[in-house]
Amino acid sequence: MEHDEIIKEVNKIFIEVFEDDSIVLHDNMTTEDIPVWDSLNHIQMITTVEKHFKIRFDLNELLNFKDVGDLCRGIKGKMK
Repeated sequence: MEHDEIIKEVNKIFIEVFEDDSIVLHDNMTTEDIPVWDSLNHIQMITTVEKHFKIRFDLNELLNFKDVGDLCRGIKGKMK
């Protein structure tokens, strides 16, 4: 799966979890760009991503994600 495909799937997850149809993700997007992206929603989003892509991140990986691009690259790395 290519990066563009992954970010489209992750975008669908963000829309669902954050209940906001206007979200359009880009690689440099962070929690500051989505006001409802708080710690509780973050956990729900990560759990949904892991279930959707049938992967599992360890704590160190999660702590190193700085933006949506890092998350998508992490997903791609797990899918290899």
